[in-house]
Amino acid sequence: MPHSYSFDQDSNGHKSFELPGARPHYNPDRPGQVEHIFLDLNLDIPQQSYTGSCSIRLLPIRNGIDRLTLNAVNLQIQSVQVDEVEQNFDYDGEQLVIQLSQPTEIGKRILIAIAYAVEKPQRGIYFIQPDSHYPNKTVQVWTQGEDEDSRFWFPCFDYPGQLSTSEIRVRVPKSLMAISNGELIDTQEDGKHKIYHWSQQQIHPTYLMTLAVADFAEIRDEWRGKPVTYYVEKGREADAKRSMGKTPRMIEFLSEKYGYAYAFPKYAQVCVSDFIFGGMENTSTTLLTDRCLLDERAALDNRNTESLVVHELAHQWFGDLLVIKHWSHAWIKEGMASYSEVMWTEQEYSAEEAAYYRLLEARSYLSEDSGRYRRPMVTHVYREAIELYDRHTYEKGSCVYHMIRAELGEELFWQAMQTFVQDNAHKTVETIDLLRAIEKATGRNLAFLFDQYVYRGGHPDFKVAYSWDGEAKLAKVTVTQTQVPADKDKDVFDLRIPIGFGYNQTEAAKLQTFTVRVHEREQSFYFPLTEKPDFISFDVGNHWLKTVSLEYPIPELKAQLASDPDPISRIYAAAALAKKGGLEATKALAASLKNEPFWGVRVEVAKQLAEIKLDQAFDGLVEGLADKSAYVRRAVVQALAKIKTRPSYKAVKGIVKDGDASYYVESAACLTLGAIAAMNFDDKSKEEKAIKLLQSVLEERAGWNEVVRSGAIGGLAELKTSEAALDLILEYTKLGVPQPLRLAAIRALGKISTGQNPVNLERIIARLGELSKEHFFLTLMSVVAALGQMETPKAMGVLRSLADQTADGRVRRFAEEELANVQKNIGTDNALRKLREELDQLKQQNQELKSRLENLEAKSQTVKQ
Repeated sequence: MPHSYSFDQDSNGHKSFELPGARPHYNPDRPGQVEHIFLDLNLDIPQQSYTGSCSIRLLPIRNGIDRLTLNAVNLQIQSVQVDEVEQNFDYDGEQLVIQLSQPTEIGKRILIAIAYAVEKPQRGIYFIQPDSHYPNKTVQVWTQGEDEDSRFWFPCFDYPGQLSTSEIRVRVPKSLMAISNGELIDTQEDGKHKIYHWSQQQIHPTYLMTLAVADFAEIRDEWRGKPVTYYVEKGREADAKRSMGKTPRMIEFLSEKYGYAYAFPKYAQVCVSDFIFGGMENTSTTLLTDRCLLDERAALDNRNTESLVVHELAHQWFGDLLVIKHWSHAWIKEGMASYSEVMWTEQEYSAEEAAYYRLLEARSYLSEDSGRYRRPMVTHVYREAIELYDRHTYEKGSCVYHMIRAELGEELFWQAMQTFVQDNAHKTVETIDLLRAIEKATGRNLAFLFDQYVYRGGHPDFKVAYSWDGEAKLAKVTVTQTQVPADKDKDVFDLRIPIGFGYNQTEAAKLQTFTVRVHEREQSFYFPLTEKPDFISFDVGNHWLKTVSLEYPIPELKAQLASDPDPISRIYAAAALAKKGGLEATKALAASLKNEPFWGVRVEVAKQLAEIKLDQAFDGLVEGLADKSAYVRRAVVQALAKIKTRPSYKAVKGIVKDGDASYYVESAACLTLGAIAAMNFDDKSKEEKAIKLLQSVLEERAGWNEVVRSGAIGGLAELKTSEAALDLILEYTKLGVPQPLRLAAIRALGKISTGQNPVNLERIIARLGELSKEHFFLTLMSVVAALGQMETPKAMGVLRSLADQTADGRVRRFAEEELANVQKNIGTDNALRKLREELDQLKQQNQELKSRLENLEAKSQTVKQ
């Protein structure tokens, strides 16, 4: 494994990824090769328990091993046999140490048989069933192994470096169906029960073994004769086809791209309740949250499900066919699965949509890098492996794959990826194996790219300035890497970047492109041109992962916004124009919102219009409420939250009352209504009317995934000083409230807390304290998110006890990070808050004055002409 660079907080201005207690992690020494795992289980679903046996066939690779150490957490170990002979063992609740009566011999297989039982497991296997609060919940049992949770439901060598075949035989009530990896080789009736026997004949790691049990509806499809099946709650068959129906085409697409036909005997997707992730790529049997199932209206502007489906499917190659040898290399699989979302978007929609998708992925990583921590993508220093499953691993990983593609070109990139897959099928891989495959297939050594983007943290932050010398006909472009301190050369990126000069034609703009080497903190480049360009395009194609601040004159920015062929460059131009401000920039952005052909750019233009503190920005924005794209209407509504005026309130109120074709537009309108009403306009009745309207939404608009009602909760949370709004939110944190809505209400307590009086603050803390005692992962994460927004030391007490008591590493890490945020927030006392509110009012008055001034200037120029 290449060295993982460690960056401390002081040297780069970013928080450290490594929390106290982090240490280097390595795979354990292997006593031998696990060849096969066989689980034989008998479920007692009402008691949330089961009994069973786990048999492991092991081929020793060393002589004289007299003890074997297996991972087994909170299992009741009843007996251990090796080759049908009872063995002594020690068990401490986490590790099962088997004392072998006969030491191992090289090449002589042994069969370990462990009889065990499990009662009310906390992780690994989950029992879902109705209770007094949720009487309509369906009975389900499902497992979740990644990263190291398989040890919570069966004893095993639980790390990804061990690959074996597997079998699961399970006894369940006859009314239920059991789905697992591989092929169903047998079913038997047993009184009121049925026994399902599944066999996975291709090797895979323990974390990809799965079991899902419920009274499913089964929808059958196929790809090249192989079964492609969708399992959902009965009554949701139409949603299943709508949500997963493109799967066979996706399998064909990825088989062709990766140069390796789908390797497993079937592909099943099983939608389960209360799933703690979006999806999990168990070998041949992906589990998905049932919240991904779309109804007709949700499908209007929700492609998240399509992205989730292709992401988990891509793992059947990157992750399941090629298995990472250690968690520190998770980016290899998660980055490609995330990049496959980009690839599918390009295939199914357009290159423009794929480029925009990439930008959103990059922003997701950039947000984590700037706000949470910076880390190398490959690091083996952590507390728990699940900490690595972050935006660096997923979204930055995707961006790295794209940069490899841009660097190699289309033909060589796919040659390299196909070589990587074909050479490593049914094997374990590390990052170095990807580099070697690239070099083998193309002759290219991309170590420079991996050194800069994979083995160290960060990315370049570019400031780009332009000027034109008319006499010499020279364009000057100055590029500064602002991430580099002025007096140092540390963290400089060394990249070859194409710079284009655009000329507007009657149809499409034409670019004259030069490639330059950017490798110093600040460099100026001079380009002899026959005529002055209309606009300048930095990093043509926008392939490098970076941030960009453009410092061009307004005419060039306007021309770029209107004519640059790359949508990302048009988006950068929109941001630069908004930064300039003024009426000319406002008009250019308003025109773009009206005339820009690609919805992704219109979305970004709407956001930027709201950044210009002029009343005229509202006039440009409000036209976007009639945009044919629901994505754009949603962005416009969200942007109006920043333009807190009576006209913006009236526009949003209309959507809240009358609705929209899109759930998401309606939801955004509810939130924005609260944000604008919070300004009061010196009229307290406005707030009361807003609460009444949002309450009517909560009472009348239950629906798909509670998107609309969650928006209403978000709107109430904006009314930070209102006790009535708080009372309503607290009502929706009770058990029995639909889970998505309840989670939204819990999170909202954090936001509304910042304006409440001490008595109400105590009520919020008490409620979050009660909620922190629940066990459901998503509830705890919502509690931590709420506490992290608060501005009182009392929040720290709840966070500390949560961090100390939770068994879940993700909750613990999040709680510790939010502790630091609360410490930062505590400085914001009432006096500071009052100051902040007064500043907001001054900004509003200043906006009105500037708007009048801009109008007067525009009129005076008209008179002069």
